[in-house]
Amino acid sequence: MSEHPRLHSIPGGREERPAGPAPRSDGEPLWREVLGTRLRALRKEQQETLAETAGRAGVSPQYLSEIERGRKEPSSEMIAALAGALGTSLGELTGDVAESLRRRHVHRLRPADRLVVRPSNGSAVPHQAPRTPRTLMLAA
Repeated sequence: MSEHPRLHSIPGGREERPAGPAPRSDGEPLWREVLGTRLRALRKEQQETLAETAGRAGVSPQYLSEIERGRKEPSSEMIAALAGALGTSLGELTGDVAESLRRRHVHRLRPADRLVVRPSNGSAVPHQAPRTPRTLMLAA
């Protein structure tokens, strides 16, 4: 019997494992998943096929598909080649991915990480913004 509840051993066969790491319990996506989603969005915005983009980047359409689905962790050279094939820069692409992860993180803050604003009347007002080194100006 397999260690994984969904898989069963076949006598004489080899045991297979599910693709990728085990799902994360906190629901936060992996960087490669967000990267793949962004690459696919850029490709679709340009109305290109996998074969067209893959050809310009120097990879197979199958490999590009795996990257877009978040199943493969591409090298930095591969990410740069894909960015160039899609008419963007490595900095812009990785910045978009990082911003997407930041936006998702803002909505997943633990209660202990949330800022609570207490107006002069003493009531507590939860604030959803993350604690970052930014200046917040309040008018009295």
